[in-house]
Amino acid sequence: MTFKELKQNKTFQFFSNRYVIIFISFGIWMLFFDENSFFVDREFNQTIDKLERDKEFYRQEIEKDTLKIKTLEDSDKLDKFAREEYNMKKENEDIYIIEFDTID
Repeated sequence: MTFKELKQNKTFQFFSNRYVIIFISFGIWMLFFDENSFFVDREFNQTIDKLERDKEFYRQEIEKDTLKIKTLEDSDKLDKFAREEYNMKKENEDIYIIEFDTID
């Protein structure tokens, strides 16, 4: 195919149009090289989704802790919690921790 025949080809005429060349160049620039490119935007969206999941997780943890604080306002429950979780004791009181050996 000679250059003259190539210039007559409809596809070549379309892609050799300067507006099409500028539009394709602009599209490639915006897709790959710009600060706000598709890939950077996608990465930011993934980060936002992860942060929103973390936010929801911490919101649920705050609700659990708030409920636990409300239950520990009762002094009997606070004593029980301190004894079980932190092995605390009152004065003049002995605590014996019994551990069971498991046979494998």
